Amino acid sequence: MMTYDEALEYIHGISWTFCKPGLERIGELCEKLGHPERDLKFIHVAGTNGKGSFCSMTDSVLRAAGYNVGLYTSPFIYRFNERMRVNGEDIPDNVLAEITEYVKPIAEAMQDKPTEFELITAIAFEYFKREGCDVVVLECGMGGRLDSTNIISSPYLSVITGISLDHTAFLGDTVKKIAKEKAGIIKDGAPVLFGGEDIEAKEVISAVAQSQKSDIYYPDYSKLKINSASLNGTVFDYKDLQNAKISLLGMYQPRNAALVIEAVKILRTRGLNISDEALYSGLKDAKWRARFEIIGNEPTVIFDGAHNPEGIAAAVSSIKQYFQNQKLVLVSGVLSDKDYKTIASSMSEVISHAYTITPDNPRALSAEEFASVLSGYGIEASATPGIGEALRLGKEKARELGTSLCCLGSLYTYVDVINAISN
Repeated sequence: MMTYDEALEYIHGISWTFCKPGLERIGELCEKLGHPERDLKFIHVAGTNGKGSFCSMTDSVLRAAGYNVGLYTSPFIYRFNERMRVNGEDIPDNVLAEITEYVKPIAEAMQDKPTEFELITAIAFEYFKREGCDVVVLECGMGGRLDSTNIISSPYLSVITGISLDHTAFLGDTVKKIAKEKAGIIKDGAPVLFGGEDIEAKEVISAVAQSQKSDIYYPDYSKLKINSASLNGTVFDYKDLQNAKISLLGMYQPRNAALVIEAVKILRTRGLNISDEALYSGLKDAKWRARFEIIGNEPTVIFDGAHNPEGIAAAVSSIKQYFQNQKLVLVSGVLSDKDYKTIASSMSEVISHAYTITPDNPRALSAEEFASVLSGYGIEASATPGIGEALRLGKEKARELGTSLCCLGSLYTYVDVINAISN
C-alpha cells in the first residue's frame, strides 16, 4: 500500500512537464479510468484574478444549500490536500495515497505520459466520483482551452471571472489572445457568466458564446452598494439582495460576491435549489486563505497573494479603505518576469517602508534589486536575507510607526510567512 509521502513524492516527481499542451493525455487517462468526470456535474471557473475567491464563496453557498460539494483549486497554499475538498474538508491522506496508487500504473502505461497537473486533475475526478459529489466547483489551472480541467463536457455553468495580462508567455501577449484561451471553457449550450469589464475581452467571449449557442450573462456592478467595510468584514447590497455580509477581506471581494449572486440565479434555472437563506449564510461563512488575510496582531499583519499589477492595484485600494491615510510597512519579494516597476509604483501610494526578500524561485528578482526599485519610487527599502528577518524588522518598524504590516507577493511564500509569524 502506497503511503501519503510516497504519493506526494510520485505526484511531484513527475518530470513530464515539458509536454506539448493539449487535452489528448488527460483524455486518454480519464478514458482508462472509466471517465470519472462523466459522472459529475461541474461549475467550471477560469479567469486571471478572483477565481479562488469566487470558487470558495460558491462552494460555501452550495454547501449551505445542502449539496454534497467538491472543490478543486490550485495552487495549494498550506498543504497539498487543499487542492481537492469535499464539503469543506481536504482529501484525507490515506485516500489520496489510495487513489494515487490506483492511477499510477494506468498513467505509467501511457506512451505519452500525463503532466503533474493532468495527473492531479484525474485523481481529483476519481475522488469526487467516489464521494458521490452532487456538484464540483472546478477551477482551471491556467488558461482554459487547453487546461486539463477542460476535458469535462456540459457543465451547469462556465464562469470567466475577468481577463488581464498574466502568464503571457503561455496564453498570449494581448487581452484578446488571453480572452480567447479562457473562452475555450465555453461548452455547447451551457450558460456562461463573464465578470470582467474589459471591452475587448467581452467582445471575444460573447462571440465564442454565440458560436457555441450559449447564453451569456454579466453582473451589473453599478447595482453594488457597500454599506460598511472594515477589518471585520463587508456589508453590501446587490440588486435585490440587501445587507449581505462577507467575511473575506479586500475591497475586490464584494465584486466577487456579486458574481457569485449572479451565478446562483443561473444555477437556479439549471435545477439547483438554492434559497436566499443559503446564499446569505454561504457568503458570510466563506473562507479563503492568503487573500487579504489577517495573520497576526500587535501589530496587525496582513497577507495578500497579489503578484500582478491588477492584483496589486486591488490590494492598494483595500489598504486605502481599511487604513485610510495611514501608510503601512511592507514585506515582499517578486519574480523577475512580473511587472515589478508597476507594482512598486502602485505600492508607493500606501507604503512608507519595505523589507525585501529573494523568493525561493529560479525566476526571482533579488532582494537587493527589488529594494532599489522600491527606493526609486520613494519607499525606504532594505534588502533582507530571508523571510524571518524581514518580518522581524517589519514588525519592529510597524510598532515604531504605530501602523500595520503588509506581506505581499507570491502565494508560494505564504507557508514561510505563517511559520515565521508563529515562531
